[in-house]
Amino acid sequence: MLVTFSSLFSFSEVDTGGIDIPHFDKIVHFAFYFGMVVLGVLASREQLKQRFVLKKALLGVLVFAVLYGMIIEVLQYSITVDREGDILDVFANTFGALVGMFLVRWLVYRIWPLK
Repeated sequence: MLVTFSSLFSFSEVDTGGIDIPHFDKIVHFAFYFGMVVLGVLASREQLKQRFVLKKALLGVLVFAVLYGMIIEVLQYSITVDREGDILDVFANTFGALVGMFLVRWLVYRIWPLK
């Protein structure tokens, strides 16, 4: 919900206090989709307990995040007045999701005990 709201809501009237960081929106896209994948896999692990299969969870959450990011960009392009869909945002979303997937995979094989 936070990603959908943040992606489709207009922030044009919000005063940022003169903060001007180049490409800051790409960093935000990366962080949102990184968090989406990490939290999605952890939530899947918690919900599925004994039936949890890491590869399926990673693939499912990754595919969802990438497709969701593409759909949000299309919606920004087509239904919002002051937001623009951007292919570079799709790349930032995808990169964040991939890094999140690799981090979770690394955590599982390195830190979580194997059963």
